[in-house]
Amino acid sequence: MADQSWTLKGELVLSCNCTVFCPCVLSLGYHPPTEGYCQTWAGFRIDAGHFGDVDLSGLNLGLVMEIPGYMSRGNWTAGLFVDERASIYAQKAIGKIFSGKAGGTTALLSILVGNFLGIERVPISYAVENKTRIFQIPNIIDGAITPIRGKDRDNDTVIANSEYWIAPEITVARSDKSRMRAFGRNWNFAGRSAEVCKLDWRGP
Repeated sequence: MADQSWTLKGELVLSCNCTVFCPCVLSLGYHPPTEGYCQTWAGFRIDAGHFGDVDLSGLNLGLVMEIPGYMSRGNWTAGLFVDERASIYAQKAIGKIFSGKAGGTTALLSILVGNFLGIERVPISYAVENKTRIFQIPNIIDGAITPIRGKDRDNDTVIANSEYWIAPEITVARSDKSRMRAFGRNWNFAGRSAEVCKLDWRGP
């Protein structure tokens, strides 16, 4: 399975415990998060995607991560939520991608994640209201992420041409709501740093 070609295209939102704005986007893991450690959840909307012959289009995903200090030093903890509509083949493929074992964009996760909390199948919704992204997993994640407008009030603040592995362009955002309760964690990041990114990952 590791040699299969794969792609994920769509959008993702990320909410973390940093004050606005998270330094990891530009420091590339060589500057600590603003609180000294990172707690974060991310929501994914896959508009089009595949893993070999397995279609991943139309699925939503959730990811929870804890990083004890500098991102580049590893020892990450991660847990994954897969859309309940996913086939067993799609779930296995997504597990390969997010473990880093499928290579490509997420390959570093195979090195950086030291503790994997598992995969849970759940109903997941990802919606857009005006510019606010609403990401919800019932009783687990309740998130509302709004981009921060720039000096040109019709456009968002965007960090472009970065080497950030998640995406080369990052829309700077803030969490209006950000509750996460799962895997023994209970987080509330309302008012904290967030990102909206184009999802365009591939491998191997």
